[in-house]
Amino acid sequence: MPAQPPEHQGLPDPRVLRSRAALEAALRELVTERDLRQISVADLTKRAGVNRSTFYEHYVDVHDLAVAACTATYDELVATAPIPHGQLAPDGSPLPNPLPALFTHVAEHAPLYRALLCDEGSARMINHLLHRVTLAARISRGLPADTDITDPVSAFLAGAVLGTVIDWLRRDCPGTPEEIGAAIWPYAVACAEVSDVPST
Repeated sequence: MPAQPPEHQGLPDPRVLRSRAALEAALRELVTERDLRQISVADLTKRAGVNRSTFYEHYVDVHDLAVAACTATYDELVATAPIPHGQLAPDGSPLPNPLPALFTHVAEHAPLYRALLCDEGSARMINHLLHRVTLAARISRGLPADTDITDPVSAFLAGAVLGTVIDWLRRDCPGTPEEIGAAIWPYAVACAEVSDVPST
């Protein structure tokens, strides 16, 4: 019996993946050249080398594409997001400060983050990222990834991280990632330590 095509095995169609990848790459390039609101579907399809009907097979509009194009980048941010939990490293030493790595990552993707998180940005994308960072905070603090359980501490830590990122982008990333990371790390650690003190 012949093997089934990938799409019949529950795998994505390679043609769909290529079209999406081309359009998302085009968006990432164009957003470094102009504001997101100035990018049209025609601009994207020309840069990606696909036709207009292909665009609308996958996305509702430019904003929808922007959210999709940023998913992998945002997931990378969440993976590197420094969510302190008031614990020590396995050898008993203080946790290393991962904030410089976070801000280096943001600086490397600054046009993309600025387009979707700052003044002309996307409330939908901000909410999406806040949710992801809050979830990362919960897991880091050893809590179940159950969003039905209220956890204001994780929400507070996530808001502090994301708020700092947005403010830094809005100001054109002043100072080095190392300087920014060193400046706010003690406050993040103190917050996490207070949250881990048992209530009496």
